[in-house]
Amino acid sequence: MFPLIVPIGAVLLGVALLLLGSGLLNTLLAVRGSLEGYSDSALGLIMSGYFLGYFSGTFAALPLIRRVGHIRAFAMCAALAACSALLHVMFVEPWVWMVLRILNGFVLVILYTVVESWLNGQTPAEQRGRVFAVYMAVNLGALAAAQQLLRLESAMSFMLFAVAAMLISVSLVPVTWTRFAQPPVETVTRLRFKALYRAAPVSVAGALLSGLAMGAFWGLGPVYANRVGLDSASVATFMSMAILGGALFQYPLGRYSDTHDRRSVLMVICLAATAAALLVWLSDGNTPLLYLSIAIYGGLAFCAYPVALAHMIDRLDANQILSGGSSALFLHGVGAAMGPALAGQLMEWFGAGSLPFYFMIMQLALALYTLMRLHVVREDLSDHSTQFVPMVRTSPVALEMMPEEEVEVESEDARDSDSSHRESPPDKPSL
Repeated sequence: MFPLIVPIGAVLLGVALLLLGSGLLNTLLAVRGSLEGYSDSALGLIMSGYFLGYFSGTFAALPLIRRVGHIRAFAMCAALAACSALLHVMFVEPWVWMVLRILNGFVLVILYTVVESWLNGQTPAEQRGRVFAVYMAVNLGALAAAQQLLRLESAMSFMLFAVAAMLISVSLVPVTWTRFAQPPVETVTRLRFKALYRAAPVSVAGALLSGLAMGAFWGLGPVYANRVGLDSASVATFMSMAILGGALFQYPLGRYSDTHDRRSVLMVICLAATAAALLVWLSDGNTPLLYLSIAIYGGLAFCAYPVALAHMIDRLDANQILSGGSSALFLHGVGAAMGPALAGQLMEWFGAGSLPFYFMIMQLALALYTLMRLHVVREDLSDHSTQFVPMVRTSPVALEMMPEEEVEVESEDARDSDSSHRESPPDKPSL
């Protein structure tokens, strides 16, 4: 493992620096916008802009990389991301920030695609799962550490914006320094949503609803923390606790889902997340309880999308997994783009306390839908064709790095005996 990690260390260092800068900027903007007196609905729309640009950029990433190469695409997009970080503090206007957030999301997904396609191209197939796990650990670690950079200075100062821009800029150094050959870029297609829904309806609902919940968390979590009286340093701790909770919970819950019906596991996760969101609301004024409750909520909420994705992989044919995962990621991005705008409007109408209630609505809706599907299809789905892999936000290319498992197909007689109860379409073998 370590002989492989050392050569790709430059790429991992580059993505760590990139996430330190972008993670700091995301939380910083929420805190600064709140201090500037932006309304919650305006902040929600601004933060939605990032995710709008993010999933729009998935369409441009591969054609751009194919045209100019990995290093040039990375250099161009890192320069634009660094400039956008500084422009936020030069033009403190909501509509300007909205445009800049769209640009920032657009170029960041291209940067992630460069890194992930590079890692995928340089990693032997039998080691992709381990490299993917290290990559996800770097993601979560850098995002958690980025929050603590808020302690360096006031959010009203220029310094933190400069730090974010410098970190994004310096991420160019290890990536451009590497002597890795640039891999060929393959086109990632999307499975038709109707076919994906027929195969794994719970996964479709999970991708969309978890996107709605997580988009609101990333966009408005710092705003909520600021509204309930936390200073910038405490907001940093609030966000870090949620991210660390996500890092700690994903592996044990995911591995548990490997031996049980993932739909049942997803339902329990969402119900527990609903209770944790309620605890977040009840902890208003009790800072230690707030930290504990958001860590529990983050730990559970971060698991919903990867468990839903693992269920989808179980239900698809081997040659459909990459395209199905790309479609699920697209749905997750659509939800993430809508989430901050919807939650921001609720906060505008009913106050900051409505954000935990928004989380409760999203998690409970997914739990109830999953429960309904469990009643519709009462079969044991604990025999999985793949293992759970912890993950956070990625590009479609990262799906190629997930561990490759042998797909076992049932006999025709076995399939016919229970075809009326399967979630997957009758003209395809069930997994």
